[in-house]
Parts: sequence; C-alpha cells; structure tokens
Amino acid sequence: MTPTEILMDEHQLILAVLDSLEEGADRLDSGDKVDADFFLDAAEFVADFADKCHHAKEEDILFVAMTTMDMPQDSGPVAVMLAEHEEGRQYTAGFRAAAEQMKDGDAAAAADVIRNVFDYVNLMREHINKENNVLFPMAEQIIPADVMANVTADFQCRMDDDANKGIPARYRALAEKLRLCNQDDAVAVTV
Repeated sequence: MTPTEILMDEHQLILAVLDSLEEGADRLDSGDKVDADFFLDAAEFVADFADKCHHAKEEDILFVAMTTMDMPQDSGPVAVMLAEHEEGRQYTAGFRAAAEQMKDGDAAAAADVIRNVFDYVNLMREHINKENNVLFPMAEQIIPADVMANVTADFQCRMDDDANKGIPARYRALAEKLRLCNQDDAVAVTV
C-alpha cells in the first residue's frame, strides 16, 4: 500500500468511530442515558489512534515531504490540514473534559459533550474528505518517486512500531466497542 492508501484506510476506521460518536451524542441530546465512559473511550480513540498514530504520520512524514516540494507549511492546503488537526484536538479536549464532569455527576456537562462532539464530527468528516480527494492526490503528484519511497519506508517503520505495541488491534477493538455501545442490546467488549 502507498502512504496515502494507508491513510485512507485509517480514515475508514476513524469515520466508523465518528458515526458511533455522533450516534451517542444524538442519543444523549434526545434525553437517552449514555454513559460518560462511552465519550471517554471515544476521546481515547481520537487522542491515541486518530491523533498520535494517524495524524502523526501525516504531520511528521507526508506533510514534511510535501513542504520539501515547495508546498508552504504556513499557507495553503498543508496549513489548513494542520489547523484542522489542532481544532480537532481542542474539540476532543472539550468533550473529554465535559464527559469527565458528567461522570462526576454534573448533568449540565452533557450539553458541552454534545456541542463538542458535533463540532468535532462535522470538522473531521469535512477534513477527511479534503484529504482523500484533494491533498492526497496532490501529494501523489508532487512528491517524486524517490522521495515517496522514503515516505513509504518511514510509514512502514511507524506501522511496525505501532503493530509491535498492539495499537492497531487495540483501536479496532475499541472502535467496535463504541459501535456496539449504541445498540440497545450492546455486548460487552473488553479492550
């Protein structure tokens, strides 16, 4: 797989979690009881998989390669993606903090969970669409084959390191747990 194919594959897992997260926020907004741990688990997925694994490959490897090909980091597509990553981190911190308050018995914090989740989900769906349909094809065009070979090798090193730590399996299982939490007859999944 090419680096952009790897990233798009990871986007599918992230989109599945966004669907679960949105469904949980919809249920909470409708007055259903949704355990705060659901949102805390989702925040863990976002912070540890979407950000530390996925965004790290983009920011530390692919975007760096793109900027060496005269694509500016402080303006244009790369700058927009970096700004959106940071905005996503703020929304994640917001719904995590509100979920912790909710867990401590603050029922009013549910409104902050809902707002931050919806803002995060909307941002990331648009963000993923831009990366898949604009930025990644652009990267494939502007990064020469020899540089792309280095990007591929760097991606493989990161992925091997993540696999040795059990990260992919853990976060695929967590994504499944989040999906199941939104079903009435949810099955307990240990992660």
